[in-house]
Amino acid sequence: MSGALDPYSARPGVTARHFLHWLNPLAKIAGPLPFMVYLLFVRDIATPLAFLCFALLLITAGARLTPRMAMALWLGLPAVVAVLSVSFALWTDATRVDDTLLLFQIGEYRFYLGAWLIGLATACRLGALLALALISGLTMTGPDLVRALVQQLHVPYRIGYTALAAYRFVPRFRHELGGIRQAHRVRGVSGGRGPIAGLRRYLGYVVPLLVGAIRHAERVALAMDSRAFGAHQFRTERYLVPFRVRDGVFIASFWSVGAALIVAAAQVP
Repeated sequence: MSGALDPYSARPGVTARHFLHWLNPLAKIAGPLPFMVYLLFVRDIATPLAFLCFALLLITAGARLTPRMAMALWLGLPAVVAVLSVSFALWTDATRVDDTLLLFQIGEYRFYLGAWLIGLATACRLGALLALALISGLTMTGPDLVRALVQQLHVPYRIGYTALAAYRFVPRFRHELGGIRQAHRVRGVSGGRGPIAGLRRYLGYVVPLLVGAIRHAERVALAMDSRAFGAHQFRTERYLVPFRVRDGVFIASFWSVGAALIVAAAQVP
């Protein structure tokens, strides 16, 4: 393999302070993954709550966030957890928690503190899993991940780069859909207003979008064939995604902090 260093998730405004963007994608997955599996089996509140706060702090410190993204993390995610805690509590069997404090009663329905605590534990687990997944999700791109899988985990490049080609169809489809909409507006094809007209208008996008997709797929297949894609067992890499010392340090540090959080949460009564 040979090639230039991969630019990773290059974004405008990303500086050295945003260290998560400059880590290997596999390191950002390997760090949180064991604790994501562990959170599937815990039933307390302190453990997922600790990991939720830790993940939010790590993302805020190491990722480039817009004000809207930061607000969604620190206000939106806790709000979702709070709503889910009540929603899950409503599905809890009241006979299991009828010995706890009664918070309110509507008719024959009784809402106990124990039911809300069970719902809160479930909601915190889901919130923690989402926050841990966002550590990598917000700071890497699909091409970075595919290159790392091929270069570090030795996933066959026939699989990895085929998936990468399919991944890049998405922005292409978005671009073509925008062009089709503009062409319809120029021709005055509005279809009126209302849900029926909107459905009819979107159905009108299907055929030209499908034709464009087939045309683009043929071009991609022709380009891959002309470069002898799949003819050899190995291929020369244009970009390298190295696994550096700092990636190992990140994994070790993450595991150390995660283990400390588990031990500290176990001390909470």
